[in-house]
Amino acid sequence: MSTTGGRGLPIPPSAFDSDARPVVRDIYVDFLRAFSILVVVLWHWAFTILLWSPSGPSATSPLGFTEGLWVLTWLFQVLPLFFFVGGYVHLRAWQRAKGRGESLGRFVWIRVRRLSIPAVALAAVWITLGLLLGGAFDIAWIGRAVLLVISPLWFIAVYLLLIALIPLWFSLQERFGAVVFVWMIGLTVVADVLRFRLGIDEIGYVNMLLVWGVAFQAGFYYERLVKAPRRVDSALMLAGLFALVGLVGSGLYPGSMVGVPGETSNIAPPTLSIIALLAFQVGAAELARPRMERWLERPRVRRVVETVNRFAMPLFLFHGTGMAVGRFLIYFYNGEIGERTVPDAAWWLQRPLYIGVSLLCTLPVIWIFARYGPRRAPAGPHIAPA
Repeated sequence: MSTTGGRGLPIPPSAFDSDARPVVRDIYVDFLRAFSILVVVLWHWAFTILLWSPSGPSATSPLGFTEGLWVLTWLFQVLPLFFFVGGYVHLRAWQRAKGRGESLGRFVWIRVRRLSIPAVALAAVWITLGLLLGGAFDIAWIGRAVLLVISPLWFIAVYLLLIALIPLWFSLQERFGAVVFVWMIGLTVVADVLRFRLGIDEIGYVNMLLVWGVAFQAGFYYERLVKAPRRVDSALMLAGLFALVGLVGSGLYPGSMVGVPGETSNIAPPTLSIIALLAFQVGAAELARPRMERWLERPRVRRVVETVNRFAMPLFLFHGTGMAVGRFLIYFYNGEIGERTVPDAAWWLQRPLYIGVSLLCTLPVIWIFARYGPRRAPAGPHIAPA
């Protein structure tokens, strides 16, 4: 197979060949995946402020009340990095599957089914519980509460879409190579213009496919980036950083990379800023690689990374459930529903408590899932499947 795409642009060498060399396990990929999941979960547990009104609960965050805190989202909005790693992991998994004679359709179906069954089951349980409680006790706001608990599943829905479209992504990369990114980023700009300048808000949701599709396909180039000189990593990080500063400084895009109630969102739906964030984070991650790989050589650290990856899916799926149960227990103990609207010193000091209670309430579900959930084959000398 040729290693060039359209107009001579390179695509990852041997990316889609079944006779590619054996895949060596990349512990740094495992670390990036574990880090991304933990950041998302801990952010939700620590920074979700639940407000109660006669119409029911609503969620906000300290970003809306603490000046300058949005800068942290440039480091801790790690979904672009997660999708990037997911693209690489699925590419490598396909190489192994193709070597076993597995068809692409079956490969995609197995992964979609593996992720969708527990996600759909979780949503079904909460929706059923909401209907039963709402009907039995005439709780008008139960629907809003259920929606808050299962709202993180939007991420699973997008990830499932990206996996389902793997045949399309492979085909585009084989035929056109990196020029695909030019097209998709250009269409992202068009969608942003229509959304922000002409007020067509619905068009922004096209970027769910475009922006996250860019991040996912960028993962196909992971190995090439690893082999590139460090100046390439520096250039990528600085290009992303300068692009972020320019986009936010223009006033066209908000500074926060996570949703803030009452403000235009960079994440729901995603904007061009998220692509700039992707470049910044991937470049920074590669610059940190040498030092992090030395740290990851420690057996205890490797065990922690492996454990987080083993339970990554149930942790993400059920962390909202654990948080809901934990908040109920805290409110019951305090005898008061809701939290401070504006975070103060006491609120910040309570964050470890909220994280700890949410974790304790999530662990039993993870244990049940690990004991009775779907089994995976023992990991071989390759990247663990996403």
